[in-house]
Amino acid sequence: MTNAESADPKVTAKPRLFYIDNLRILLTILVILHHLAIGYGAPGNNIYVEAGEISTVSTILLTLFVAINQSFFMGFFFMISSYFTPGSYDRKGPGPYVLDRLKRLGIPLLFYIVVIDPLLGFVLSRYYGYQGSFGEFLSQQLGSYNRLGVGPLWFVAALLIFSLVYVLWRLAIKPSATPPPSEGKAPSNLAIAGFALALGLLTFVVRIWIPVGKEFELLGFQLAHFVQYIALFIVGIVAYRRNWFSALTVAQGKVWFRVVLLLLVLFPVLFVTAGALEGDIDKAFGGVHWQSLAYSVWEEFMCLAMVVTLLVWFRTRFNQQGSLTQKMSAAAYATYIFHRPTIILLAIALSSIKLDLALKFVLVAPVAVSLSFLVGYAIKRLPLARDIV
Repeated sequence: MTNAESADPKVTAKPRLFYIDNLRILLTILVILHHLAIGYGAPGNNIYVEAGEISTVSTILLTLFVAINQSFFMGFFFMISSYFTPGSYDRKGPGPYVLDRLKRLGIPLLFYIVVIDPLLGFVLSRYYGYQGSFGEFLSQQLGSYNRLGVGPLWFVAALLIFSLVYVLWRLAIKPSATPPPSEGKAPSNLAIAGFALALGLLTFVVRIWIPVGKEFELLGFQLAHFVQYIALFIVGIVAYRRNWFSALTVAQGKVWFRVVLLLLVLFPVLFVTAGALEGDIDKAFGGVHWQSLAYSVWEEFMCLAMVVTLLVWFRTRFNQQGSLTQKMSAAAYATYIFHRPTIILLAIALSSIKLDLALKFVLVAPVAVSLSFLVGYAIKRLPLARDIV
């Protein structure tokens, strides 16, 4: 996730992988749009949801957008982050690597919990009519505090945990020599499909007891998705050693792009048969129901299909950067950290403009993305933040 690892030429002997930096930009944009869409009527949890009219067609389109995002974008983030983990650990060693993770992940996480979350909560409370001072608000919040205000930095918290587990694993196996990245062959399409099916089945089993929407409250973890997150974090580590990102072929990219299109067609069919027209789709999100099995398998196939398609597409078409994308890449991590207050304050500023919420989402989206990256770029240039984010 952090730019420093992907930008460090010592991590691998290969040329800088601009396409991975560009993928990080895309995924950061999708995170911004995902949270903005929820604020404008798409299903999901958000601390700001604007009241207003939204048509049935718009609701369906926004639901499709956030469902596709949810199926792959955070798992992809974990995989890209872990891709640079072995090289960083090999170069630094366990002690410095842990200190680096605590600095680059722990400090932003702590800053969000202690500074951003309470300030944003106070602003929202004032918007909704709270009349007290910040001190009074903070006192009330601390009096009923039962979860850390990590917001979207749940990802950073999870990545920190995964990274520390990786350190323990490396210390436990104690390899006699660090294997260099090999020119391995990429997994076959059949192997990828088998992996997607296995992830789907395991996700279904987990969701029998932990349905979508149920959180580990302390850190805001949606555990129903963590089968994918853990699996793709491991895949990123293996992919580095076996050079899978470069070994995936253009032909594979085309095959899995067709799978993406097929899954897009199947999504509305799945949810109509699951009871969407009757307004009851809870069975798709967990429990011993065929709807949950079908959705879990659909989600993991969409994840792998999007990952392969985007990796091949960006490697072959977007493996270069201009001035703008260099700046966006450098600011991507800071943008991720600060995007939530940025888009919420923007939405509040525009709340008096009454439009169909889906239309408003389309009009506000480019402003939200641009403003989020501008804020991230400004934060990145601060002396105290330069070496952290």
